[in-house]
Amino acid sequence: MTKKLHILGNGDMAQMMPDSVRYERDERMIVCNQPPFEVVRPYATCIVDFKMCFALMEGSIDLNGYQWVCGQRPKVFMEAHPSFHMKHSSHIREFYTTVPSYAGEGDQGATNFNCGHLATHYAATRHQPDEIHMYGFDSIFDHNMRSYTDVVLISDRSGGNNYRLLDIWRPIWNGIFNEFKDTKFVLYHKHPNTKIPTPSNVEFVTST
Repeated sequence: MTKKLHILGNGDMAQMMPDSVRYERDERMIVCNQPPFEVVRPYATCIVDFKMCFALMEGSIDLNGYQWVCGQRPKVFMEAHPSFHMKHSSHIREFYTTVPSYAGEGDQGATNFNCGHLATHYAATRHQPDEIHMYGFDSIFDHNMRSYTDVVLISDRSGGNNYRLLDIWRPIWNGIFNEFKDTKFVLYHKHPNTKIPTPSNVEFVTST
């Protein structure tokens, strides 16, 4: 039987996740930050940046209904705020601090490695599925940086910053797809035309 894992991003095409996956309790699913709609008991939500940690600490965002996989910067944040770490220790499934070299070196690499990158790399490394199905990763395909997270957590979405982030983020996706060459990545979008070259282990499901 094919071992599948689903990752729910926060772009517009997250809506392509079928109800059979959203409400299937036996499927492995990982979400990013706060998901754009209700899903049934995902394995974990991934948290990758300081901004989300500050929002969780002040209480403007509540992820207490999920188990957390925390990246390098949340680990640094919790070391600096031990009372926050203690308060939420029961929610932390693990710290996943791996940042591949193709994301950049040191702190800059951790900054470049966004939540979707971390969720996908974590899924491929820890769960080693045969297939990873990805919904809502619109920036791979279009100049579309809209994210549900921006509704609850304000981000700089000026044109110049968007282009800068896309130039950084897109090559990292290519690095992930090539690193896990024995994993099939199935990307769901309204068209199959990515802004990066994709190897043969990347497939597409399209819908208008």
